Amino acid sequence: MLRLLRRLVQTESPSLEKTAVDRLGRLLATEWRRRGAQVRTLRQRQRGDHLRVSVWLGHGRPAGQLLVLGHLDTVYPPGTLRQTPFRITGGRVYGPGVYDMKAGLVMALFAVDALRQLHIAPQKRLVFLFTSDEEIGSDSSRRWIEAEARRSDAVLVLEPSAGRDGRLKTARKGVGHWTVTAHGRAAHAGINPQDGVNAIHELAWQIARIARFQQPRRGVTVNVDVIAGGTRANVIAERATAEVDVRVWRMADAKRLAQKFRALRPVLRGARLEIRGGMNRPPLERTRAVRHLFRHAQQLAQQMGLELKEAATGGGSDGNLTAALGVPTLDGLGAVGDGAHSPREFVYARSLPERAALLAGLLATL
Repeated sequence: MLRLLRRLVQTESPSLEKTAVDRLGRLLATEWRRRGAQVRTLRQRQRGDHLRVSVWLGHGRPAGQLLVLGHLDTVYPPGTLRQTPFRITGGRVYGPGVYDMKAGLVMALFAVDALRQLHIAPQKRLVFLFTSDEEIGSDSSRRWIEAEARRSDAVLVLEPSAGRDGRLKTARKGVGHWTVTAHGRAAHAGINPQDGVNAIHELAWQIARIARFQQPRRGVTVNVDVIAGGTRANVIAERATAEVDVRVWRMADAKRLAQKFRALRPVLRGARLEIRGGMNRPPLERTRAVRHLFRHAQQLAQQMGLELKEAATGGGSDGNLTAALGVPTLDGLGAVGDGAHSPREFVYARSLPERAALLAGLLATL
């Protein structure tokens, strides 16, 4: 497992570098074809290609389909490997993307290897979908994810676990993005400022209003994280924009926030507001079906002598998309470690076979 993980980590795959992501995709496709899987490359023009891998270990007709989700891309720019090379020390494996989520890609291969070696034939077809743009919003892969999810009885997501104790993720916040643009009127700041309408001032009023949309007790967070506006210090700003990040546990809260954003009105006379946005990823809510999936995984872990807990997280994944369709989804089945999206990213080497075994157990029994 470690040899293959080294190869994957040393094949850098930044989300916006199609050539690099495709190189990793070809490497992974070769590994799956060596195992007799049917591999289909879903070609993309702007983003990296996606991979659809189909595995049927039984005889006759499958009794359904299980979908396993993973992604090829990482957040790291090209050349990061030179500063933070792949290395193993103290039982930890370091390297860009090792935790999120190249270890998960390795686990999927070895889970199927285990099923073959033990002559275990799952009753359902196994479909693995490895996408190229999860870290940047899944714009090109969303339709493929949702189409496969609708054909599936359950979805297992190879995102890394929550925390160093390997908790699975049974709830994720939904992620939204809003852009608020204030339009004013330019004028000379010294000669005739009274003829202008300051878009930055208007935007400041709106940001103060937006800050009150937060409801921490309900888990509703609303943060203005990027602002831009104006051209020169002696020109009344004609335009200013704020980028707003929204996180919610419940879709009902997302709908209420949308109403609040669309109800914003200008404060300054002559100003105009342009409001755009919505939810990019709906929340993964902890439904009865999700709880049932987790309890099943927990029982399998107990048989392996492992303790398995659950957690909720504010970050989104492609599991949000499948859960919103009503398909039972269990997330965080990937590697155990810490430090995602940072130079400190690592996985525990001992966790790799344990998590692969857990995944194999789920594939065999669901």
